[in-house]
Amino acid sequence: MTEGYVSVTGGKVYYKKVGNGEKTPVILLHGGPGGTHVPFFKLEELGDERPVIFYDQLGSGRSDKPDDLSLWHVERFVEELGQIREALGLSQLHILGHSWGTMLAASYLLTKPEGVKSVIFSSPCLSAPEWERDQEVHLKQLPQDVQDILAKHERVGTTDSEEYKTAMKEFNKRFVYRLESKPKETETEYAKSNAVVYNTMWGPSEFCTTGNLKSFDVTDRLKEIQIPALFTCGRFDEATPSTVEAQSRKLPGARFHVYENSAHLAYLEEPEEYIRVVREFLASAD
Repeated sequence: MTEGYVSVTGGKVYYKKVGNGEKTPVILLHGGPGGTHVPFFKLEELGDERPVIFYDQLGSGRSDKPDDLSLWHVERFVEELGQIREALGLSQLHILGHSWGTMLAASYLLTKPEGVKSVIFSSPCLSAPEWERDQEVHLKQLPQDVQDILAKHERVGTTDSEEYKTAMKEFNKRFVYRLESKPKETETEYAKSNAVVYNTMWGPSEFCTTGNLKSFDVTDRLKEIQIPALFTCGRFDEATPSTVEAQSRKLPGARFHVYENSAHLAYLEEPEEYIRVVREFLASAD
C-alpha cells in the first residue's frame, strides 16, 4: 500500500493505492458530496488483481478542508479527478462511483477523457429530479408522525434540529443502511462526512434537495458514454431498482444488477457479493 497527497484546484487531496496486480487500475469515487473513501475499505480485496485507488475528495476525510464555498460544485470535482489521474499516471483505468460519485463519474466521462475502460454506477443518482420523486414515494412509507416532523422542519427551515435528525434516522434505516451496526472502520474520525459540502451541493437530507445539484440530470446524455458500464443498486435502495434499470437502458449495452439484501450501501451490507459482482465485471472489461 502506498499513500500520499496530490495538489488539486483548491488544496491537496489524500490518496491511497492498494495492490500491485497487473490488471488495469480501478479508481473509487466515494459518495456524499462530502463523504470519504473509508466505507469502501472492503474493496481493498480487489488489490490482489489490480491497483485500487482510494481518495478523499477535497473537503473530505484526510484531504484539505478549505472554507471557500465556491469550490463545492461538480465542475471542480471533475477537474480534480483529472488532476489525480495525471499526478498518479493513470493513463488506463476503470471508474467505480457510488451515489454522488456516479454524478461525478458521469460528468467526468461526458468530457470524453481517454483511457477509461469501463464505469460502474453503484446506487446511482444521475437525475436529481428523479431521485426526489423516488424519495417522495419512500417517505410515504414512514410512520405518519415521522412524515409530519420531517415536513414541519423542512417547511420552517429548522432541518438542523435534533428532532429532524432523529426522524431522518427512520428513513435511513429503511433505505440507506439496514443492518443494526456499522463496521468499526466507518466510525473513525477520518470517516466523518463534511456537512458544509453536503448541504452546499445537495441539501439537509437524502430526500430534501436544496443545493446546487438540485437540477442535475444527465440521463439524456448517457448514450454518449460509449464504454462498458454496470449499474447496480440494492433491492431496498433509495436509488430504486426500477429507476436504476431504466437509466441503464439509456446506455447501450450496459449491465444491471440488484443486491437482494441491501439498501444503499451494498458494499457494507453484502460485501462478498458486491466484490464478486465488481470483480467479474472488471475482468470482463479489461
